[in-house]
Amino acid sequence: MEARPVCCASPCCNPAGGAVATSASPVNVTSIVVANGAQSPATPAAPAAPAPPAAAPGKPLFDGKTLTNWKRTNFGGEGEVKVENDAILMEFGYPLTGITYDGKAPLPKTNYEISLEAQRVDGVDFFCGLTFPVEESHCSLIVGGWAGAVVGLSSIDTADASENDTTTYMDFKSKQWYKIRVRVTEDHITAWIDDKQVVKQEVKGHQIGIRPEVGLNCPLGVCAYETKAALRNISLRELPAKP
Repeated sequence: MEARPVCCASPCCNPAGGAVATSASPVNVTSIVVANGAQSPATPAAPAAPAPPAAAPGKPLFDGKTLTNWKRTNFGGEGEVKVENDAILMEFGYPLTGITYDGKAPLPKTNYEISLEAQRVDGVDFFCGLTFPVEESHCSLIVGGWAGAVVGLSSIDTADASENDTTTYMDFKSKQWYKIRVRVTEDHITAWIDDKQVVKQEVKGHQIGIRPEVGLNCPLGVCAYETKAALRNISLRELPAKP
């Protein structure tokens, strides 16, 4: 597979609900015959343990109607960015089209999660290059890069998403929404796609960075490489610091 000059190989390019606990079903207490002929009621089954409480909802960063909090990234050669059908639509870029956070609220640098849904509308390369803060640096999660299948972080110890320990491969279908979530803590960068963990990278002892091409997506942004992409349900949730 031939590497792209700017793709996921870019500087950057280098959600969580809880089930509602349900009451245990009523126990039908019956009698059993013991050895001496007396009858004794059966012991009721223990009720099921309650499910963990739902995680606190994140703060929405996209209202579904306007580009408030976002601006089109001036990569040069970028395509049109607009809101359509409650989603941000990014047209083909040559090579990149993206959006960069332009909100007034400061962003955390660690102990947070960012989540969104992304779709490859048309094209064959990465449709979500998510750039985010990691302490005093930044990193990018590449989804569907290097001709469509690579998932990973760019960059780790200067190596791109296609060349480091986070590299994995997935089959992505066009016009299908994928739920993407990234958690940043003092110790790890962890990522899930449709609730399946795809990345867990230690932070300490490693050089965390981005590819230069996506520097304009800092401090927070999303881009696509020669691909038409759509984004929706972008939110951020702060996490408690490690004790």
